[in-house]
Amino acid sequence: MTCDDVGLALAWADREGWNPGIADAQCFHAVDPAGFLLGCFDGEPIGCISVVAYGLTFGFVGLYIVKPELRGRGYGHHLWQVGMARLKNRIVGLDGVIAQQENYKRSGFVFAHRNIRFGGILPCEHASDPRLTPIGAGLEKDVLAYDRIFFPAPRDNFLQCWLRPEQRKAMALVEKGQVRGYGVVRPCRDGSKIGPMFADDEEGADILFRALAASVKGQPVFLDCPEPNRSATDLATRYGLSPFFETARMYRGDTPDLPLRRIYGITTLELG
Repeated sequence: MTCDDVGLALAWADREGWNPGIADAQCFHAVDPAGFLLGCFDGEPIGCISVVAYGLTFGFVGLYIVKPELRGRGYGHHLWQVGMARLKNRIVGLDGVIAQQENYKRSGFVFAHRNIRFGGILPCEHASDPRLTPIGAGLEKDVLAYDRIFFPAPRDNFLQCWLRPEQRKAMALVEKGQVRGYGVVRPCRDGSKIGPMFADDEEGADILFRALAASVKGQPVFLDCPEPNRSATDLATRYGLSPFFETARMYRGDTPDLPLRRIYGITTLELG
């Protein structure tokens, strides 16, 4: 796909109810321009899949969609086979709808945990804390290093786009010169999503969450929490967010050893 084609795939994702970000396409495409595949029939786009490679060892599957009126004819299966062949030597992750979990198991994927999307309009005010710092060029290197703890492979190209202030608000919690957490909020088709949101402890996550949510006050806010992190789901419900739907995080190959207790919001369902 071209970057414009990724925009088409995100429009399809919106119709599926996945609520992607308004300006996601450019940052997604920058990760791996060859990792977004478009299926066509008689010259017309009918389906898509993203099979993004991170370095030499990890990949992530997302945006797996076939037009509703053409499902059940094998087009999706063909897209899947071509995409998975591209990632054949890597550990591969995905966030799939629960209904497809058995199908993914047949392709060698193993369930790791659920992610639960919480959403609602928040009444909370902006957090006032001297450790809160907007992420600018001077802090980017430290944030990239901190992010490395929470993702199975380096993703600098993605984050260098994701952290730009033109389309998203990114905040870090900095204590004694060290990054202790960071988060990003971005406008979506419906409201805004916070993701990622990583923090060393529950207090830091609470401060980041309130700062990010307050920046879009009056709009719906969504957060995709890994269910094993009870502090994350407690945070969401404490501020009045309600569960909307869930996905199954699954891996083909060894499950990465990630610090889920410090992951309060995953980055995206499309790219991990």
